Amino acid sequence: MIDTIKYIEKIALVIIIFATVIAIGYEIYAMYEKNLVELADLLLLFIYLEVIQMIREYWTLNRIRISIPLFIAITAVARLIILQGKTMDPSMLLYEGGAILLIAIAVLILKARKLKIFADVDD
Repeated sequence: MIDTIKYIEKIALVIIIFATVIAIGYEIYAMYEKNLVELADLLLLFIYLEVIQMIREYWTLNRIRISIPLFIAITAVARLIILQGKTMDPSMLLYEGGAILLIAIAVLILKARKLKIFADVDD
């Protein structure tokens, strides 16, 4: 039963990686057709690369570090801010910037928990 579940997981990962590679190809083709590379396009390609990294890590280690989806979220919110442009409400920019800040703080907390200064001390 467990082997069947692992087999299904591997098939799903292969499907996800193929879909991601197709999306990368589509995005590169769209940039070629526009004859223009914008920052939002590059950020989308970075999101795709982070998804591939997450798949590779899960394939090899059977686990995913929580920081990878957090980095994807930071990139996605930054891309959203860029796509909205100058027509958006300034308060929304503050909320979205605050979201990036909170996610970045979460990443720092996750990284800091491995430092020796936060290790348990026996009394």
